[in-house]
Amino acid sequence: MAFCANPTTANHLLIAGVDEAGRGPWAGPVLAAAVILDPNHAIAGLADSKTLSANKREALALQIKTHALSWVIAEASVAEIDRINILQATLLAMQRAIAGLHPQPDQVLVDGNRCPILNIPAQAIIKGDSKIAAISAASILAKVARDQLMRDYHLQYPDFAFHQHKGYGTKQHLAELQNFGVLPIHRKSFKPIAVRLGQAPPLPE
Repeated sequence: MAFCANPTTANHLLIAGVDEAGRGPWAGPVLAAAVILDPNHAIAGLADSKTLSANKREALALQIKTHALSWVIAEASVAEIDRINILQATLLAMQRAIAGLHPQPDQVLVDGNRCPILNIPAQAIIKGDSKIAAISAASILAKVARDQLMRDYHLQYPDFAFHQHKGYGTKQHLAELQNFGVLPIHRKSFKPIAVRLGQAPPLPE
C-alpha cells in the first residue's frame, strides 16, 4: 500500500474519489486508488486516465501526490482474486484504499456502478473518471502505479512482454502462455489461464 497525507485545517466537506486499474488483465493484482483533492489547489488537466498519454499521466500523478490532501494506492492480490473473484477483489482493494486515507473523507465517489461496503456515505458514478476531478485523480494514480508494476514484472519475467500488453489478453500474451507456460502472477480463475492448467474446457478455435 502506498500512502501520503497532508494535514488540512479547512472546514469543508472532504470528498474522496476512488477508481481501480487492472480488472481485465490475466495477470497481476488489481489496484485501487483513493484521493482527496485540496479545493484550494486545483490541478489542471485531470481526466480519465485512459484518455491521457503515459507521460501526461505520470506528470499528473506527481502533482496529485504532491498537492492532494490525502491519497492511497492499495491492491488485492492474485490469490485474493482467485479466491473471491475479480469483482469482490476490486471492491476489497477500494475498501483498503479508502481505509488508509487520513483524514477520512465525509463522502466517497466511486467510478462505475458498484460501491464497496463502507461506513461512509458513498455513491457510484458511471464514467465518473471523466466527470469528477477526484475520481480522475484516482484513476490516474491507479493506472500509473499498475503500469509501473507491470514493467517490473517484465524485468522479473522477460519472456513475457508485460511492459507492452500490461497483462491483458492479447495475441502476444496468449502466445507467451503457449510458449512459456503459466506464471505465479497469472490469475488462475480466469478461463484462458485455467485452460492452460487443464482446469477448464479448451477455448474455441
